[in-house]
Amino acid sequence: MRQTNVQRSTPKAFASRQSNAEHRVERVETPLRVVFVGHVDHGKSTLIGRILHDTDSLPEGKIEMVKTACAAEKMEFEFAFLLDALLEEQKQNVTIDTTEIRFRTKRRPYIIIDAPGHKEFLKNMITGASRADAAGLVIAANEGVREQSRRHAYLLTLLGIKQLIVVINKMDLADFSEARFAEIEKEYRAFLGELGLEARVFVPASAKGGENVAITSSPSDESVRMADKKMKWFSGPSVLDALDLFEPQAPETELPLRFCVQDVYRFDDRRIIAGRVETGRLRVGDELVFSPANKTTRVQSIERWNGGGDSEAVAGDSIGITLGEQIFVERGYVGSHQTATPIETNRVHADLFWIVQEPLQIGYVYDLRLATQEVKCEIVSIDEVLDSSTLETQREKKDRLARNEVGRLTIQTRSPLVSDNHDRIPQLGRFVLVNDGEICGGGIIFGGVYTDRTVAKSKNIFWVEGKITPRTRATRSGHRGAVVWFTGLSGAGKSTIAQALERELFNRGMNTYVLDGDNRRHGLNSNLGFSPEDRVENIRRVSEVAKLMADSGVVAITAFISPYRMDRRRAREIALEGNAEFIEVFVDAPLAVCEGRDPKNLYKKARAGEIRDFTGIDAPYEAPDDAEIVVQTDRQTVEESIATILEKLLPRLRTEE
Repeated sequence: MRQTNVQRSTPKAFASRQSNAEHRVERVETPLRVVFVGHVDHGKSTLIGRILHDTDSLPEGKIEMVKTACAAEKMEFEFAFLLDALLEEQKQNVTIDTTEIRFRTKRRPYIIIDAPGHKEFLKNMITGASRADAAGLVIAANEGVREQSRRHAYLLTLLGIKQLIVVINKMDLADFSEARFAEIEKEYRAFLGELGLEARVFVPASAKGGENVAITSSPSDESVRMADKKMKWFSGPSVLDALDLFEPQAPETELPLRFCVQDVYRFDDRRIIAGRVETGRLRVGDELVFSPANKTTRVQSIERWNGGGDSEAVAGDSIGITLGEQIFVERGYVGSHQTATPIETNRVHADLFWIVQEPLQIGYVYDLRLATQEVKCEIVSIDEVLDSSTLETQREKKDRLARNEVGRLTIQTRSPLVSDNHDRIPQLGRFVLVNDGEICGGGIIFGGVYTDRTVAKSKNIFWVEGKITPRTRATRSGHRGAVVWFTGLSGAGKSTIAQALERELFNRGMNTYVLDGDNRRHGLNSNLGFSPEDRVENIRRVSEVAKLMADSGVVAITAFISPYRMDRRRAREIALEGNAEFIEVFVDAPLAVCEGRDPKNLYKKARAGEIRDFTGIDAPYEAPDDAEIVVQTDRQTVEESIATILEKLLPRLRTEE
């Protein structure tokens, strides 16, 4: 799929773009998209060149031009030169992020996505290769399976590409040996099995001579006649026949809507939101919720690049839309239907493939790019490391990730990140990490929790944007606003530590305030009890108040039992809707210790049956599984706990340069 780069020059670009005819043609007969990968010098380019030649897919006169150029340089003609010439021509004439090469078999059209190396392959995770239906892995018969052969296979699993064929190329250099072919197939099939991949077929071929690529023999080619005699042992398909075994991916229109905003234009007194429908369907009149702001509005119109309108857009369409209510939207926002929203968080778990010499390090700040988003992030922990070529796993925690290693990580972002789990919506489950403009690694997100963001409110209530931005407030006060959320059992020490932290931050000249659970129930939440439903509403109200305080530049410290993980996740999302930092602090102490302290005699009353639904006794407490900060008050003093908190909190409160 072409990557559409929206031009900022003039909004008239909407009217001057090419018509949408290509979209309509492709919907009639959609090309199957194949990415070819292989170790250097294993003949991938030669194979692609031969496919283009044998399917008559080259521009008229191209092969003669290349042969003439080779003769002039006194070089032997190679089919790889056809691909090189084609790519050079595309670079000169078209500015694109992904090289696409088209050809057709009797069954259907194809698009080859060229992925020359690790960096390009990972870059294409957010452009071309990420949309591939299938893959062709090329291995040279004379060299066999190499490290890069294994790493490319792992990258395919990272991208979620399950359909593949393996071409054992350069069979002429292995004397067309059936034994050699079987040896490589056995080794590589076993490796793919460890990754959960299964090749449709292994195909022996000689791309240089054309054997088993598009045809099985050619009387005019001596090398093919020899191959025909020596490869009678193989009765399977040619490379092109093997490609025809693939099936297109299920329509992405059936996935939940994800409309990724690329830019916003003003044109004829209208605000046009330009972007791409990555998945799902978008119709005029649909109510959209835009993340991370969590603001809703209706689609008033859908604009096409030729200036025409339409009532519907589907996955793959690059469009502009106008909104009924003029809410604030900018590049990086994601539109969805309210019944199936993405995850909005500042903390994600991911599997990451690292590809540069300089190792990834805990605490270092990187740029994270996901769809049209780009946010600052740092690595919080590396929990597991896998060697991509041997698949050996190290389960002890590390502080760095070396080149070609795969790490299972926890990543903290400095601003809200809108994402999906890769296994649900791959388009928003993939990302790359960038350092000084260089792509260093790519990964997939897993384990995120989806929450219900459906709200019931009057349609006549509108969000009022303030004139003073959080950045302006932070510049004046010298620190960012934030929500510091303390959770733990009654008696764990939440209020004590929260008040000590408030004093410490206040003494440092920061604007801070403690929202204590008991104090809130005297006023704002005085009408709530302690049933599961009331606990949920209690946390929701406090979360909204804390968000507003953080938006005003205050470090809002909350001290609540908040026993349910889902409620705390929702509190995080609410804070992030206001673009505020959210830091969860788990005040950890065993139940026996908390009950022994029992400063308010609540445990005693709960044991006696005088208090019902008391957390830890007859109501559950779900401990955080991934809190930013953990203090253990049965082992640490108040002063030690504060020191632990400040070490991790203060860097998060610093203003950005």
